[in-house]
Amino acid sequence: MAEGGFQRPVSSTAAYYEGSPPPIESPRRSLEGPSFWQFMVAGSVAGMAEHMAMFPLDTLKTRMQVAASTGGSLHAAVGRTFMSMMKSEGPLGFYKGIAAMGLGAGPAHAVYFSVYEVCKEKLGGNAAGHRPLAHAAAGVAATVASDAVLTPMDVVKQRLQLRSSPYVGVADCMKRMAREEGLGAFYASYRTTVVMNAPFTAVYFSTYEAAKKILSGMYCPEKASEEHLFVHVTAGGAAGALASAVTTPLDVVKTRLQCQHATASMDPPYLVSKISRACTQPFSFETQVIQIERTTLVMEHYECSRHQCRSIY
Repeated sequence: MAEGGFQRPVSSTAAYYEGSPPPIESPRRSLEGPSFWQFMVAGSVAGMAEHMAMFPLDTLKTRMQVAASTGGSLHAAVGRTFMSMMKSEGPLGFYKGIAAMGLGAGPAHAVYFSVYEVCKEKLGGNAAGHRPLAHAAAGVAATVASDAVLTPMDVVKQRLQLRSSPYVGVADCMKRMAREEGLGAFYASYRTTVVMNAPFTAVYFSTYEAAKKILSGMYCPEKASEEHLFVHVTAGGAAGALASAVTTPLDVVKTRLQCQHATASMDPPYLVSKISRACTQPFSFETQVIQIERTTLVMEHYECSRHQCRSIY
């Protein structure tokens, strides 16, 4: 008690040591670092930026993969497909279906990165040292969740990208698919997509996180805990190259399944035969380069967006 009968104000720290309960503080973050909503915002921005920027090349890749199923050469089709599209459809032909991807990319990548970061934290992926199994498991969980959101719009997008597409837009494609083939048509390739993306994300994130830690120490040892654009780009490119080399055949199968009618056979023997046939075909260096560029771009935008969200929070 202070002089004059007035009680001296007690700080929260002093009250804690004197036996009083500490003040209750509202949690600012659910995880160490950015919060859940920041992961969603950063992921959504990264997904939109990557898909919009890479959409012309994605259209070219889709045309090449479908053309190869009719006996054409995937390697020789690059220049021929590009020139054919420019002559018959013009530059706008490379943007067919972009509205569908605009609707699906943001929500899907918000789910993708938020689930990955939460699972990585829960599985101990943020601990010191290398944790490849935790990063791989978190990546698999993320792709299972995000593919459930993205697959319907990805199917619509790839059907609109075809040269002989009978649809006039996103709404027309969705209505006709639902009426003629049923709602299951939107998830015709979901199993193959998960089978393809699960090993891709497992390899990708385990490689990316390891490469990021190694490069951070080499690039700037005294600030290894900080993040650098050079590190993100290099680690993302290396991880994308390795992961795409492993899963390219499955990506070809997924594209062909999404572009065919839902009444076609989806039995396991049919899927196995499709995968086996894709594995026997020579790898396309061009499609792998596209995949590397996509993964590098999305991780660059994600890390930058996450850093911006952290700075304003």
